[in-house]
Amino acid sequence: MKFDKSYNIKQVKALFNEQFPYLKIEFYHHEHSQSEGSNLSAQYDENTLLSAINPDFTEAQLDINPAMTVGEFEVYIREKTGMNAQVFRKSNNLWLQTSSTDSWTLEKQNGKGERSMIDYDIDPVNISDFDVD
Repeated sequence: MKFDKSYNIKQVKALFNEQFPYLKIEFYHHEHSQSEGSNLSAQYDENTLLSAINPDFTEAQLDINPAMTVGEFEVYIREKTGMNAQVFRKSNNLWLQTSSTDSWTLEKQNGKGERSMIDYDIDPVNISDFDVD
């Protein structure tokens, strides 16, 4: 995945989403620790150029291995681009920060997100209807 200083966050998110359709990446003003979430108020707008986040950044070719853990991936992004990233996983109709599962691989996170979208079409169970014997 190529990052160029002329890209905006929306473009980077689209590139990442091509490889991991049930994950998304967001960028933040501040670094976070392993297993720690990031505040929405510190999130960059999608139209922000990468050069505005890190003026020293020109371009980087990122080789993203699906076997990387989320934690490793976020450190890799910081080392290669100087930017602070947070991965989110699709969970039905929500996007969850993967902070508590940073030790999972990108592949495992993406698979979990995919499975969360499956509609099992199971009839609801009436829990007041049961046998006492």
